[in-house]
Amino acid sequence: MDFGGVTLSRVETQQRAFVMKAYGWMTAALAITALVALLVARTESLSRFFLGNPVLLIVLFVAELGLVFVLSAAIGKMAAVTATYLFLLYSALNGITLSGIFVFYQMPTIATTFFVTAGMFGAVSLYGYVTKTDLSTLGNLCFMTLIGVIIASVANAFIASSRLDWIITYIGIIVFVGLTAYDTQKIKRMGLAGIERGDAETKGAILGALALYLDFINLFLLMLRIFARRD
Repeated sequence: MDFGGVTLSRVETQQRAFVMKAYGWMTAALAITALVALLVARTESLSRFFLGNPVLLIVLFVAELGLVFVLSAAIGKMAAVTATYLFLLYSALNGITLSGIFVFYQMPTIATTFFVTAGMFGAVSLYGYVTKTDLSTLGNLCFMTLIGVIIASVANAFIASSRLDWIITYIGIIVFVGLTAYDTQKIKRMGLAGIERGDAETKGAILGALALYLDFINLFLLMLRIFARRD
């Protein structure tokens, strides 16, 4: 079967390769985040310097938000190598800000949460890849719900309601499960379009990896809150 001068088997092969590339970059970023977080948490001088300085943590957090914004909004205007370095830099900075996890939570809890999250993430990603259903509506709904979750989280910082905290946690998990499926399908479609984009393929994979990375990290953090409560 022909698809714009390219055989269907070749289209599917390139599409699959693009998806694997995005997941490869996501995995590399997660590894960097974990290693940096563990290094900071286990090195007393680094832990004291970063975790003992709230102002610095705020600066790092703002820098992370800036990097996400730059990558999401301006990746088309930058070189692929620049986008790659910025993505890896973001994952390293995130490792610093998340290093407190290894200080405040027990390692068995972290390990259990990671494997449960990885299994859930993998299953939902597989669904997003193989389903023939258009998940665009689901993605939009999850994004709108996410805004509500963020607003509710800010409000609960002042209310301090444990019941609302539980509700936010479980709704947040549902939201990021849905976004994982949606983002996987979106990356799959990007892989199809990437056949005609040539040099933009790497930047597209980095953008997809960023979306998956954010889905995984947020899902992990929400799951960690649940498992930590059961200790």
